[in-house]
Amino acid sequence: MALGGAAAPLRNAKSHAATAAASRHSSSSRASPPAWPASSSATTSESLRFFPEVYRRMKGGGERVSNYCRFDSQLLTAFTSSLYVAGLVSTFFASSVTARCGRRPSMIVAGVAIIAGAAIGGSAVHISMLILGRVLLGVGLGFGNQAVPLYLSEMAPPLRRGAFSNGFQLCVGLGSLAAQLVNLGTEKIKGGWGWRVSLAVAAVPAVFLAVGAVFLPETPNSLVQQGKDRDEVRDLLRKIRGGGTDSKWVEDEVDDMVAAARSSSSKVTAWRGLKMMVSKRRYRPQLVMAVMIPFFQQVTGINAIAFYAPVLLRTVGMGESAALLAVVAKQTVGVGATLASMFAVDRFGRRTLFLAGGSQMLVSQVLIGGIMASQLGDDGEVSKACAVALITLIAVYQAGFGWSWGPLGWLVPSEIFPLEVRSAGQSIAVAVNFLLTTAVAQSFLAMLCHMKAGIFFFFAAWLVTMTVFVYLFLPETKGLPIEQVERLWAHHWFWKRFVDRE
Repeated sequence: MALGGAAAPLRNAKSHAATAAASRHSSSSRASPPAWPASSSATTSESLRFFPEVYRRMKGGGERVSNYCRFDSQLLTAFTSSLYVAGLVSTFFASSVTARCGRRPSMIVAGVAIIAGAAIGGSAVHISMLILGRVLLGVGLGFGNQAVPLYLSEMAPPLRRGAFSNGFQLCVGLGSLAAQLVNLGTEKIKGGWGWRVSLAVAAVPAVFLAVGAVFLPETPNSLVQQGKDRDEVRDLLRKIRGGGTDSKWVEDEVDDMVAAARSSSSKVTAWRGLKMMVSKRRYRPQLVMAVMIPFFQQVTGINAIAFYAPVLLRTVGMGESAALLAVVAKQTVGVGATLASMFAVDRFGRRTLFLAGGSQMLVSQVLIGGIMASQLGDDGEVSKACAVALITLIAVYQAGFGWSWGPLGWLVPSEIFPLEVRSAGQSIAVAVNFLLTTAVAQSFLAMLCHMKAGIFFFFAAWLVTMTVFVYLFLPETKGLPIEQVERLWAHHWFWKRFVDRE
């Protein structure tokens, strides 16, 4: 599971590696907003020279700029978005590789691409090299996010699938935490090249992913999809489930896989699978979930929360190193919450965690927005008492995301698709995730500049919408073998009108 999730940390490791670093750039006494989280360690004081407009603002040069607008730079957002655009494009190619060749080859490609991207980014001497490095990272994440969640869902025993699959988000959180610790160390490196170490270190988990995938077995579901011998699949499944597993359970699970593979008259390519999902009514529930769940995950407002955490820590009088340590503590809360979700998701179910986490984030987001609107203007600062309250609310929000939309946003899409369109369906979910992340990356800084504290209420409205959506339209999938999840839609009050009961 750790190897399977190794691709995921790099997505958020970049995102959080330098969130606290920008606090060192301001020459004024006011706490300055941190760099856009998705811009990675390339937004440290020395590397900000690649973005002269932002660098000049951080040094206090030029015209006076609002607290909310200091990082509104098209070059910086283009750099940020290059990874997500590359991931969006590559995920459709990854879908074909994953469907035809298996999950393991896609994980190997992911690891190799990330290693190359980290090497180029860490040795960059101009902005084009930085962007090329991020493009390669995006290719790696496109392949990794396509294959790893499927691998975990298909290898996990039915009664523990939620826990195993939530390990994906746990590794994302651990990657973010590791990135904060790396930043804490490289921040002390003299000579202005610590950011290069931060970028290059992304290659370490990628090596584990690429090398580890070589020694991992392919999933039984993928072997069936590729037309492998039933006995080979049964022997592998018995080995995965443990020698003491009831042989009837193993046979039943193999029967489910074979029946799923036979549901299509011929082998379904990834591109044909995409066409089937769009054109056939029986796949309409899965298609809607593949689009809406990653969409909602991106509009929870987690980026807004991550953006302001370091500036609030600086407001309470923390020094730079202390602020970095506090951000590490905040990230630890998220990791702990995700770890808790691994124990809770198969006991209480996906819907319960979605609803509880969404409500928790909603209350936190509204309170944060209210305090920010009343206390922080274009030139003011938050009082220390309010800053302490905001930091507490951020931790509560982080915990809510950590045990609900963070891990479940990856778990649910990976377990709801029938085998014949599973790779295609996962590519849709990953593509929507990248597309919305790109949109947020391109628009968030401008939105923050124009909406100011109102952006927190904007995301709060989406939290209301997504919580109602889960309550009305998402059936519970806990405990079901992955090839039986499809049967739920025929009994759902709304989706049954789209599904042929036969």
